[in-house]
Amino acid sequence: MPRPVILGLSVVLLVVLAFSFVRPQLMVAPGAVVPAHAAFAQDCFACHAPLRGAAADRCLSCHATDRIGLFTSKGRPLPRRKAVFHQKLIEAECMACHTDHAGPRLTGHHLAQFDHALLRPQARTACAGCHMPPSDPLHRKLGGANCSQCHSATSWRPATFAHDRFFRLDRDHNVTCTTCHLGNNFKRTTCYGCHEHKPARIIALHREEGVRGNIERCARCHKGPDGEPGEDDGEGDD
Repeated sequence: MPRPVILGLSVVLLVVLAFSFVRPQLMVAPGAVVPAHAAFAQDCFACHAPLRGAAADRCLSCHATDRIGLFTSKGRPLPRRKAVFHQKLIEAECMACHTDHAGPRLTGHHLAQFDHALLRPQARTACAGCHMPPSDPLHRKLGGANCSQCHSATSWRPATFAHDRFFRLDRDHNVTCTTCHLGNNFKRTTCYGCHEHKPARIIALHREEGVRGNIERCARCHKGPDGEPGEDDGEGDD
């Protein structure tokens, strides 16, 4: 290798070593810290234990688990409770979800997704303890039903709603919800959006068969696309 090349590489190596001692944060830190921790930006050991990385016990020296979401790290009450689930964790393992460093853009660094397995077993099914219930008509009707009937703790979507309990969907009924539930109002259902029946004629035919009462909600009796009436169990009534 030519002497000038060796000399140039040696200079670069010396500069890198010098910066490692003079400005170690610039050399090893994976991005800037979050604004709330800007005071510790130059003090790596405020959060990191030598040769062990970030340590939860150092987080807890400022953030007590039983006060997270209720008080600031300075002890001031928060005007609105938030993130009050840390008290339900099996153990305080902060780095399972958090990192102070934004990370270089090229790495695609992002926060870890919360794993519900970190919660104590009794808290894993108490969804309303952390989440606001959806306000759409379907979820309002379900009230305090167990979310795991349709959703999993790993992903809110896709849901596994058992639509066949109300109406069996086949290839001819592979439509969007609003086709049958106008305006996303799941308490009301119509078949007239696709089937060109005249309501007066349908009423007359049902009266001939002795069917009385409100027949506008076809799925109360017709539970599948074959058109055969099923047992009217009252499901879907207002």
